[in-house]
Amino acid sequence: MTIDIERGSVSRPALSRCINVGPDEFARDYWGRRPLLSAASTLAEPFDDLFSEAVVDELVTRRGLRTPFIRMAHEGSVLPPASFTGAGGFGAEIGDQVSSEKVLAEFANGATIVLQGLHRLWPPLIDFTRRLVDDLGHPTQVNAYVTPASSRGFDPHYDVHDVFVLQIAGEKHWRIHSPVHPDPLRNQPWGDHRQAVAREALNEPAVDAVLRPGDALYLPRGWIHSAEALGGTSVHLTIGVSAYTRADVVKALVSTLDDVAGLRGSLPLGVDWSDPETLRPIVDETVADLVRALSAIPDARDVADDAAAPEVFRAADPAALVSRSLASRFADATRPEPVAPLATVDAIAALDGTSLVRWRGSLSARIAVSDTGSGSRVRITTPTKTLALPAEAEAAVRRLHAGGDVLLADLPGLDVDDAVVVVRRLLREGILVPA
Repeated sequence: MTIDIERGSVSRPALSRCINVGPDEFARDYWGRRPLLSAASTLAEPFDDLFSEAVVDELVTRRGLRTPFIRMAHEGSVLPPASFTGAGGFGAEIGDQVSSEKVLAEFANGATIVLQGLHRLWPPLIDFTRRLVDDLGHPTQVNAYVTPASSRGFDPHYDVHDVFVLQIAGEKHWRIHSPVHPDPLRNQPWGDHRQAVAREALNEPAVDAVLRPGDALYLPRGWIHSAEALGGTSVHLTIGVSAYTRADVVKALVSTLDDVAGLRGSLPLGVDWSDPETLRPIVDETVADLVRALSAIPDARDVADDAAAPEVFRAADPAALVSRSLASRFADATRPEPVAPLATVDAIAALDGTSLVRWRGSLSARIAVSDTGSGSRVRITTPTKTLALPAEAEAAVRRLHAGGDVLLADLPGLDVDDAVVVVRRLLREGILVPA
């Protein structure tokens, strides 16, 4: 993701491959609001570099695929794993490996192949998904749906995450209906509204379209959809986006309220937890205390001096508390660029002023200078570690963090020998990678 200074807009190259409008327009008019259908002729490039029918066969036959990275469904029902898996012979006796013969039999009988977690399996999608996460700022994963001719995979349903559908091969007829439960959370699956979903699916669809190779479709969570392959085999990628919500912000705030004394008191003895009327005054009093605590949160600039604010908020900016919570959750749900152990060790051994390195892709970090008893240090804090270097390395660290390939001899504030020492440490810690 890059920022166009002149236009004040954000360029999101991975997202732009999936939509036929500008990123700013998409963010304003479509994200979380309504579907967007993008014909191949209106997109910048096809998806041939990401996936293909040949890749499906390679994954099924030559990659040692195991459950849960594959599942199969027939006419809306998920098949038991034993129907398409088995042991792999000598040296690979575990029975959850894909059996190409069984997959062929089920697929020829009309079953859909679902390849899951491709953002962890297939190199082009590993890289593309990482860049898309950078563009969206929300965790993302990729599945492939391989449907034989004139077959449907699943009954009309909605997802609890946003999706981008990229049609890879064949044609698929999509029928999309308005939500019956808008913006569902992860604990609100479509099965909780099964009858309402079935009734809505009988109405005129909001979108009725056939996706052909190179076409793309965006669906916000909650929009009801079903799809049927036409003619030959259909292959499409479904990119699922687990969007963070205001409910997540509220949960992060509430999780900080353990330090509010009025909310830590024990509840009365002998409470009948099954009687709502007995609980009503307790709930009312708790809600009132919670509202008072949250309403006492002042502007972040005044938080340290506001005596009315709960102690937890006087000790830190509430936005910073939420930021730490969501950043930690985001780090657990996403992955930076993989590091290559052998290539990195070789690069470390050969470091000199002509070496090129760069910041590890999608690795978030905070850089700050702090004073210690032994002098100033520049600290690099990533989701998994904190690294301290001499303060003289600050300019070099910030230049590396800014992105792009950097020549060791060009690192500011360090001579070549010191640059080698700093870069060696950052490569070993997985913060830099060889360019």
